[in-house]
Amino acid sequence: MDDATLAIGEETIELPVVEDSEGGRAVDISALRSTTGLITYDKGYGSTAETESAVTYLNGEEGILRYRGYSIEDLAEKSTFLEVSYLLYYGTLPNAAQLEDYVETIRRHTLVREDMRHLFDVFPADAHPMQMLASATSAMATYYPDALDPLDPVSADISARRLIAKLPTIAAWAFKHSVSQPFIYPRNELEYTANFLNMMFSLPVEQTTPSPAVSKALDVLFILHADHSQNLSSSAVRLVGSGQANVFSSVSAGIHALSGPLHGGANQQVVEMLDAMLADGGNSDSWITRAKDKDDPFRLMGFGHRVYKNFDPRARLIKKYARDVLDEIGTDDPVLELAMELEQHALADEYFVERKLYPNVDFYSGIIYRAMGFPAEMFTVLFAIGRLPGWLAQWREMITDPNSRIQRPRQVYTGATERPYIAMDQR
Repeated sequence: MDDATLAIGEETIELPVVEDSEGGRAVDISALRSTTGLITYDKGYGSTAETESAVTYLNGEEGILRYRGYSIEDLAEKSTFLEVSYLLYYGTLPNAAQLEDYVETIRRHTLVREDMRHLFDVFPADAHPMQMLASATSAMATYYPDALDPLDPVSADISARRLIAKLPTIAAWAFKHSVSQPFIYPRNELEYTANFLNMMFSLPVEQTTPSPAVSKALDVLFILHADHSQNLSSSAVRLVGSGQANVFSSVSAGIHALSGPLHGGANQQVVEMLDAMLADGGNSDSWITRAKDKDDPFRLMGFGHRVYKNFDPRARLIKKYARDVLDEIGTDDPVLELAMELEQHALADEYFVERKLYPNVDFYSGIIYRAMGFPAEMFTVLFAIGRLPGWLAQWREMITDPNSRIQRPRQVYTGATERPYIAMDQR
């Protein structure tokens, strides 16, 4: 493949062009500063690849998402969340024996150390579950010091499996603390999502048996959120991990990154927006008009995506499960009807069509979560449980890459030039 030629005044330099496995091309600028003294300026890294990755392929123009080469549609229909977790971390679909061993290991590790209960005792009653989740995940490094070496593949594997197993328990305990209810211990005879739902909604005096349809829908939602290439939280995990931090600390950084409203909190904002519309009479047309007014700060939450310039493939799948879950539970939620009406109006509006503002993964997920009984402050926590396999896969890929380097972005300095220090009595 031909090199790229960069002209700087009268001087030209050749930069190698590399091609990815799907035919995409990138200009390798790793030697740019050492040969020219120049750096590149790319706000938000929108045109910059920091790494090569074999985990997830995302084509936003065509609306394609694949984990390790497998389409998100096939995985959502035919696989399970734990099978997808194995796929993302190890790179291949497991055979029957491998999956049985993996699932059994996860089941054996769902229980957290009993003294971790005291950690929740010191959190305020109104602490947000997402912050408790991040804090408890970071604290796990102190409870499991036997497997912290990030360069030891056996330790990394044990820690990764512990995280997959224990994060739902910690998440459920964070919720129970926030509503002043007793903690519910895992029941290892239950499947992964059913076990989580049981810990969330059961009480010592009354056990909840989740319906298979609800458990399956949550399993699919976890699959759809499992990875999404080099997003903010995955990049945070890689950034912290590049300093050879242990996997608990690295994943905790990902949870914190996910907690912001521009990344993981959008599904909560969608439901809050729909509730406001319903309270205003449910007239979606007036809100669409507001969204098109450049002088109005209101924006339709759940439409458009930083990467997708086509229909988010995850949104198509979630829309189906939204209806299935509501039919199973028997909930006639007017918010879902309003959401579907809003979607149809927006997709028929030239303003949204021209700008390719299609519903994204957040548009329907919050509605399903609410129908299942989850409060809004748990929505991002659910996102974190689903995204955990991707964080672990991205961390493992980075830590085992012999060419990996500690991440150290450059900057374009815009501060004051050198100036003399002014003594206190002269200021």
